[in-house]
Amino acid sequence: MLKRILDNAIALFVVVVVMFLFIPLDPAILDVLLVVNIGLSIMILMITMNISEALDFSIFPSLLLITTLFRLGMNVSSTRMILTTGDPGVVIRNFGQLITQGDIVVGFVIFFIIVLVQLIVITKGAERVSEVAARFTLDAMPGKQMAIDADLSSGLIDEQQARTRREKIQKEADFYGAMDGATKIVKGDSTMSIIITIINLVGGIIIGMVVKGGSIGDVMSQYCILTIGDGLVSQIPSLMISTATGMIVTRSVSDGSLNMDVVSQFKSQPRAIMTTGVILLFLAVIPGTPTIPLFFGGAALVGGGFFITRQLSAQRQAEAAEAQAAAAEPPEATAPTESDYYRDINNVYTLLSVEPVEMEFGYSLIPMVDESHGGKLISRITIFRRQYAQDMGFVIPSIRLHDSSALGTNQYAIRIKGEVVAQGEILVDYYLALEPPNPLGEIDGIETIEPAYGIPSRWILPENKEMAEIYGYNVIDPLSVMLTHLAETVKKHAYELLNRAETIRLVENLKQTSPELVEEAVPGIIPYAKLEKLLRNLLQEGVPIKDLSTIVETAADAMAQGRDLEMTTEQVRGALARTITRRFCEDGQLRVITLDAEVEKKIISSLTRNEQGVYLAMGPDLMQTIISQLAEHLKKFGDLSQTPVILVSQVIRGYFSRMITQFYPNVYVLSFNEITNTVQIQALGNITADMPVRAERRAVGT
Repeated sequence: MLKRILDNAIALFVVVVVMFLFIPLDPAILDVLLVVNIGLSIMILMITMNISEALDFSIFPSLLLITTLFRLGMNVSSTRMILTTGDPGVVIRNFGQLITQGDIVVGFVIFFIIVLVQLIVITKGAERVSEVAARFTLDAMPGKQMAIDADLSSGLIDEQQARTRREKIQKEADFYGAMDGATKIVKGDSTMSIIITIINLVGGIIIGMVVKGGSIGDVMSQYCILTIGDGLVSQIPSLMISTATGMIVTRSVSDGSLNMDVVSQFKSQPRAIMTTGVILLFLAVIPGTPTIPLFFGGAALVGGGFFITRQLSAQRQAEAAEAQAAAAEPPEATAPTESDYYRDINNVYTLLSVEPVEMEFGYSLIPMVDESHGGKLISRITIFRRQYAQDMGFVIPSIRLHDSSALGTNQYAIRIKGEVVAQGEILVDYYLALEPPNPLGEIDGIETIEPAYGIPSRWILPENKEMAEIYGYNVIDPLSVMLTHLAETVKKHAYELLNRAETIRLVENLKQTSPELVEEAVPGIIPYAKLEKLLRNLLQEGVPIKDLSTIVETAADAMAQGRDLEMTTEQVRGALARTITRRFCEDGQLRVITLDAEVEKKIISSLTRNEQGVYLAMGPDLMQTIISQLAEHLKKFGDLSQTPVILVSQVIRGYFSRMITQFYPNVYVLSFNEITNTVQIQALGNITADMPVRAERRAVGT
């Protein structure tokens, strides 16, 4: 319980401060809070003078609001006490007596000078500097980002350093933008202090004379002292906070605190110090001038400058001696330069490594990946890899994620073995609305194409999300758009990611459950090279390889009978009939396109064998006929959720599938023995050997 309270201490403090505006305080409590306020303002001023750059005190804009609210809350409480009891506490009374010293007019003059100095000089200057700093910081962002991209491209910095520098640029822009608004709070606080002071004075005089019946002299003496004291205890912290505000917005990036910078930079100019001292000594001998102050001031500056000169001279001699000693010593081994590093040919080979899967991002998409900023892409990729392994029996290699200066700020690219295979562009602050066939209404947005499936879509604003769903649009967040594109791309190229090492790993995993099968079949009957090719053939056509024991057992039987790899693949697919049926069947029905018996005969007669094996040598007329009819039949799958399937005999399935994939990569070709008996097959079309005749309508004039 205590830990929860401490974790929310600042929030509770703000709530309590707001309550000061309504709840009367005891004078003793008010005295303590006024002292705390003065101490807090001094602490903030000291912090701003000891930081090396503004981002070291990035909470300052929020802290400025809290301290201003705290000060106004106590100001209201003290005003209530002054007007009701005439006793706001010891602190206010003593400060009022300190500044008036028995003369109320002088006290008011000094008080208003302090207020006007803060309002006109410090606050107005800090406000102007904040505006200029915010504008210049925002204007400089593109140039700074281009410089970072150039350094990254030239190899001067790595990706982590580039990301750190970009985050710093963004934080600077946010900080100076917040400070631009925070200075308005300081200005309002100064104005409010004058108003409260007038209220205290006028209200106190009226109450003292009308309600309490006091004389004009006593009332003026009492309430003027309290008013000045109340204004002073609020203006001292306000003045310090205003000074801190001006200090932090005028603070440039340096290596040390303000104290260190002032001392070091003045010490670096001893000649200017001595010249100033000589001028003061010259003024001291002129008749009518204050000789003694000018003489001592000039002498101090001349002596100080002379001492600094000797100190710098000794420092230069020491550095020269160290340099000579270092030159006499044998040179230490230093880190090799980039050119020296790559002179060793073995180091050049480190450049040849290729990542299996990479995803590159533009600058604006980095927050979606960076988990420290709430990015969820990595966790979503982890879920996808696990789900794909469960469904397909193949573990996708680790996906390398990194930013790229070659891409646009909203672009991303997917690489397979070093080559770009897919690209996309998303708008982070929008939603993607997939357009339905017959929308109930049209939604405003930026027209685009969904990258994974090529569906016409629109980027819409978040406030239009509900209306788009009402109109029938399927609305997707940007992260899901990018992840879906990545998932579909990886599925499409998964067979390329299966290498020899992964094949051996799968076999070793199978050995734990079926050691006898592995010992008999691999690599004795099925060499690892052929097993790898077999598994690739299955993955390429979307067939899961999770049931590896059935695959190995069936392949071993087929190869023992002298079957080639193509026929072995078809036999394995037949053994995986239930898996294939489940993958492509929906609700016990399978809608397919079939081939006419005459077409199948012509395809079989087109099979040709050479030294490399069997291949399909189909004539262009027959191919054109099949592709043209297939295009017409595929339109019937438009309103169905099922993937288009062509059903053929086992003999031609593999060859026909490779031919169709060149034209329609999303169409799957299955054979009859890959479909279980429990499935009801519905033919949506039949491809014949005759070229369809297109009737042309001609307009007949009368």
